Amino acid sequence: MSRIGKKPIAIPAGVDVKIDGNHITVKGAKGELSYDFNPDITVAVEGTEINVTRPSDDKEHRAMHGLTRTLIANMVTGVTDGYSKTLEINGVGYRAQKQGSNLVMNLGYSHQVIVPEIKGITIEVPGPNQVIISGADKQLVGQFAADVRKKRPPEPYKGKGIKYAGEHIRRKEGKAAKGAKK
Repeated sequence: MSRIGKKPIAIPAGVDVKIDGNHITVKGAKGELSYDFNPDITVAVEGTEINVTRPSDDKEHRAMHGLTRTLIANMVTGVTDGYSKTLEINGVGYRAQKQGSNLVMNLGYSHQVIVPEIKGITIEVPGPNQVIISGADKQLVGQFAADVRKKRPPEPYKGKGIKYAGEHIRRKEGKAAKGAKK
């Protein structure tokens, strides 16, 4: 058995789970998420737990067992606590601000970079060099944060750009430092 797949998922108070064939819908305080899982995998609500089982030990069934359980667990966590990613902006003159529902960033280009807020995502800008992206869907939050980071990825020489909080940027020496060693 899959060690991850056989763990039951606890349903917290205030969360409503509905299963219709191979479609699961999870409703909670932070929103509503749905997922179409593999029809071979069986998902059942038993009391205050969700159990995921597989029909056989085929390679595909073993792979889908753990994946389905993890995705459903992420949905339950998302509608109760939510997910968030923090981005840091480094560089002289680089800053972000929120105008209406848009994230407006000055990133050293000749123009401002404007990123509109999408459904299911909230953007907070507590400071000019910090952006917090949050929402109920883990995959959507991660993808949106990656798209914002792509606007100006951190470069290895001066470390300027947008990076995740806690991300370590490997720094390189410049030309002058390399030539001075000889």
